[in-house]
Amino acid sequence: MTKFITYFLTVTSLSFASAGELRNDISNDYDNHLFGLFKHFHQNPELSNQEFNTAARLAEELKRAGYDVTTNVGGMGIVAIMKNGKGPIVMMRADMDALPIKEKSDLPYASTVIQKNKSTGEMSSVMHACGHDVHMTSLIGTARRMAALKQNWSGTLMLIGQPAEETGPGAQAMIDDNLWQRFGKPDFALAFHVEANFEAGIINVVEGPLYAGADSVEIKVHGIGAHGASPHEGRDPIVLASQIVLALQTLVSREISPREPAIVTVGSFHSGTKDNIISDLALLKLTVRNTNMTTRKILLDGIKRIAINLGRAAGLPENKLPEVIVDKRFLPPTVNDRHLATRLKNVWQTKMGLDAVTSFPPNHMGAEDFPFFTLSPKISSVYFEVGGTPKEDFISAKNGGPAVPGHHSALFKVEPAPAIKKGVEATVIALLEMFLIN
Repeated sequence: MTKFITYFLTVTSLSFASAGELRNDISNDYDNHLFGLFKHFHQNPELSNQEFNTAARLAEELKRAGYDVTTNVGGMGIVAIMKNGKGPIVMMRADMDALPIKEKSDLPYASTVIQKNKSTGEMSSVMHACGHDVHMTSLIGTARRMAALKQNWSGTLMLIGQPAEETGPGAQAMIDDNLWQRFGKPDFALAFHVEANFEAGIINVVEGPLYAGADSVEIKVHGIGAHGASPHEGRDPIVLASQIVLALQTLVSREISPREPAIVTVGSFHSGTKDNIISDLALLKLTVRNTNMTTRKILLDGIKRIAINLGRAAGLPENKLPEVIVDKRFLPPTVNDRHLATRLKNVWQTKMGLDAVTSFPPNHMGAEDFPFFTLSPKISSVYFEVGGTPKEDFISAKNGGPAVPGHHSALFKVEPAPAIKKGVEATVIALLEMFLIN
């Protein structure tokens, strides 16, 4: 009975901060601060692991909001902590990096930044073509609202600014820098991504798998070189590699359940130097995607089995069989905790309206490195989406107008007001709800 009374009083204490009041506060903050901050981030993008000024500005904003901030965690990572009595540790993450793309959005605040890419040594135009500027701005908006609502929650709020999401190693680098040992392991974790395929401001939450896991695989197909006029004297790696490409298609169509998502895409095929030379090597590069680790194993094992045994069928000696190399840097599937996702969906629908919340699985197999925060040790988590495209753009595209630009496009752009406002609102509502969970 005591536990029930405590829970009831906690819920009652939250009720004064009505959805309307929260919405008004966020709108005022957007007009007076957040929109200017968004434009700053959009106009000053930085590449993965080079987010020097971005991280500095994010840290400065979090300090001003009253958080204890630690920088340079796992490289450019930021951890901001607000301790507010007893209760769970709840984490919210935003990514910071941009992409090597020249912006062609025609926005008045479009990026003109050119930065040297330290991984390639080349100068490159840089653009926030995946919405990380929205994520960071919303994180600051959330930080400011949660600080203002301290009387409505109890526990520890952990806000993370993560570098290098686009290249993959950012989350793992923060974990490897003893993130949980230094700051405490969260009981719950949250993140969102702005989504071009949804109307601006719509919240999309899926109970279960959201994004795919991804592996990069290289197959070295060895051959025996010969003159193009004497193919019988060699073993042609181009023919063998072509057979491997075709045989790989049966992995998904014949070895994976038709209700189980899986992709094996050969994105690169290189071999040979001249028309009358049979090469001694062909290189295949693949992306392999799935939504659970069992499917991943079937796909990776199958790729190796097919490649090696087709090499044997081609008459290659054992020391020249194809080599299958799986990159150690893989991305696990992003899978939401079903119970927590259902709970947050219900509270979002109650406080934001039934029409404001959807549950559509993505129509792609994109991947994220957020699961590195939540898999080992296991942390109950939800990753949701916030629509970023104006409704009028979808109507125009349907009626023959320009297609809605997708992520990683030079034309990508977000309608910032509804995306940021609803991103902050949904995040604050979710955090307040998670602080209630015992």
